[in-house]
Amino acid sequence: LALFLMMLGLVGSVVPVLPGAILVWFGALAWAIGENFQRLNWPTLIVMGIIAIVATFSEYWLAPLTQKQSGFGWKNVVVAMVGGIVGGILLSEVPIIGTLFGAAVGSVVGVSAFTFWQRRNFRDAMRAGQAYLMGCALSALVEVTASLLMIAIFAWRVFF
Repeated sequence: LALFLMMLGLVGSVVPVLPGAILVWFGALAWAIGENFQRLNWPTLIVMGIIAIVATFSEYWLAPLTQKQSGFGWKNVVVAMVGGIVGGILLSEVPIIGTLFGAAVGSVVGVSAFTFWQRRNFRDAMRAGQAYLMGCALSALVEVTASLLMIAIFAWRVFF
């Protein structure tokens, strides 16, 4: 169960539907409970939990940060969320992949359209879409890196 949760968490760190780092942490917790905290103790689980929380919520601080760094405001992030929801609903006819693809496209199109409406500048609209994509990519990178780091900590404590 523990290893299954960790592998599912690793997949979830790339697939936005699953809480990747949190699943890795629950896998480590399941292992620790299964062996009565012999090799994996509470301080290690607390450190891994902090890493999981930072990674899980990275999309909420990286997207606004990249938008702000690129000269766009918090409204773009709100529009991206709304666009993602609308895009996910519109493409929900295609199971799983359609919803994810629709959410991604809806977010980028929403940010770009809002910026174009706000500034009447096509170049700024494209930059806003790129900045949002960069924030999403950085968030995914943070979550994958955190999940791999947690798995490495787990392996180090349990197997070495």
